Amino acid sequence: MNLHEYQAKDLLRQSGIPVPSGKIARTPEEAQQIALELGGEKFVVKAQIHAGGRGKAGGVLLIDGRDKVRQASQKILGKRLKTHQTGPTGQPVDFVLIQVQTDIQKEFYAAVVLDRSQEKPCLIFSEAGGMEIEEVAQKSPEAIWKKTFSPFAPLSLSEAEEFLKKGKLNPKERKQVASILSAMAKIFLEKDASLVEINPLVQTPAGDFLAVDAKIRIDDNGLERHPELAVLQDPNQEDPRETEAKKFGLSYVGLEGNIGCMVNGAGLAMATMDLIKLAGGEPANFLDVGGGANKEKVAAAFKIILQDPKVQAILVNIFGGIMRCDVIAEGILSAVEEVQLKVPLVVRLEGTQSQQGKEILKKSKLNILSASSLDEAAKKAVSCVHSR
Repeated sequence: MNLHEYQAKDLLRQSGIPVPSGKIARTPEEAQQIALELGGEKFVVKAQIHAGGRGKAGGVLLIDGRDKVRQASQKILGKRLKTHQTGPTGQPVDFVLIQVQTDIQKEFYAAVVLDRSQEKPCLIFSEAGGMEIEEVAQKSPEAIWKKTFSPFAPLSLSEAEEFLKKGKLNPKERKQVASILSAMAKIFLEKDASLVEINPLVQTPAGDFLAVDAKIRIDDNGLERHPELAVLQDPNQEDPRETEAKKFGLSYVGLEGNIGCMVNGAGLAMATMDLIKLAGGEPANFLDVGGGANKEKVAAAFKIILQDPKVQAILVNIFGGIMRCDVIAEGILSAVEEVQLKVPLVVRLEGTQSQQGKEILKKSKLNILSASSLDEAAKKAVSCVHSR
């Protein structure tokens, strides 16, 4: 689950990490009032969406004069902001963060992520932060420093200071930045985060360090332990199909193709998508119904797939282990009748009670294309789309 920037900064602030003064506004009038409360003349108006690249997309405006904050907010609020991370439809801007501008002497990058190869949290730091950090990583990978640490204990101040010695920071600066890195690591562990990022972490002319921008992502599997974070979820920033899928315990990710996929098991789902592409098609989604799907889950999965207007065919690929193929077959028939399916349906059933499942589909007299192998199923689905 992603947090908005202002929510992430609240967590940083609670952990002792300095952040610029700011408040969120839902209307231009509220934005203007916040500017008056914050004081000064220079502000930043920042669209609050769950995506990066806001600055380049016009979602971050630098304002000189508090009287202009209202007008700037009006340009963003209520719009859909498209960045390289949002997809073609963009994300809705329901509120903006009004923040006091920070005088910047130098920008840094700091993050804590999970290094899956090491099975440990990993601290990432660079003395070249800012909007071009991706370019820095590509062209000058030596400028990106990494350090893994124990998942059972926070990163200590001394460890963080030692890590920073390879750079140009003086002892006083290292101590300040080390305290920030240590606090980030603590947030990562205590909040079950999958990402804690500050970009940029800036140094002011006075020598202070501030988290000017922040991004935190919480592992969905840890939300049950953090009800105070679960309530921060913003459904308006999520694909409604993904939100609906979670209600039924389905794992769904929308894609840009036109062949809907319903599969049990994440690995099998990935293989199904690969074979669709190998056959010359494009998957419309990743959908894992899990190992214990029932009729209700299957019907829900069909409905969610068909919410995508791009879907021109559906491929169901089930390997029955714990799941019985005859139960899945009954669920498919129930779902087809309920949603009045109008696109071709290709079904491959293998495993427990697969023969019984195939017989159920065959006796239904519905226009269902059966496949005996995954390769055959993928080719049939692609052929259905190409023949439309």
